[in-house]
Amino acid sequence: MKETMSIMFSIPSWYVLLPAALLGLIGLWIWMRHRKEKIRPLQIAVLISFGIYLLCVLHLVFFPIDVNIGMYANRTPWYKAINFIPILTIDLKTFLLNIIMLIPFGMYLPFIMKSKDSSKKAAKLGFLLSASFELLQLIIRVTLGSGRSTDINDLLANTLGAVIGYLIVKRMFKVTPLNSMLKQFQL
Repeated sequence: MKETMSIMFSIPSWYVLLPAALLGLIGLWIWMRHRKEKIRPLQIAVLISFGIYLLCVLHLVFFPIDVNIGMYANRTPWYKAINFIPILTIDLKTFLLNIIMLIPFGMYLPFIMKSKDSSKKAAKLGFLLSASFELLQLIIRVTLGSGRSTDINDLLANTLGAVIGYLIVKRMFKVTPLNSMLKQFQL
């Protein structure tokens, strides 16, 4: 009988996120050098803090990645690793944490988007970001045997969180004393 070798290890976040952070800083530096308008220090602070926020979200969503390849890996079919049933299967704690996780994303949008923004645009961007997370979690699970799940409720909660964050900041822009201060941070 032939014995199959099994490979198991974990990938810590800094292996991926440190190079991503360095590439982000290089990209920011190149973007600032080629930009026609002068960028203010407050705007740089918004962009850097947004980058740090995104790295933290990536850390929470993906890491550590547990690699499990071999005899006992990937025995569950990929389609059984997805929760397709919305609302009825909600784990309330996870749902609330997913809302909270993307509230800052929505709060950044009025500062970093140049176009006429709306809550519909915030929902679309929150949905796309969350869908990217869920799809990548599924790919990692199928290819590396990671235990992360893909859940329609995460998609709903993340989208809701992005809209809530956006609406909070848009409401703050309507407060006259805050409006002029907040505009200094906008790109």
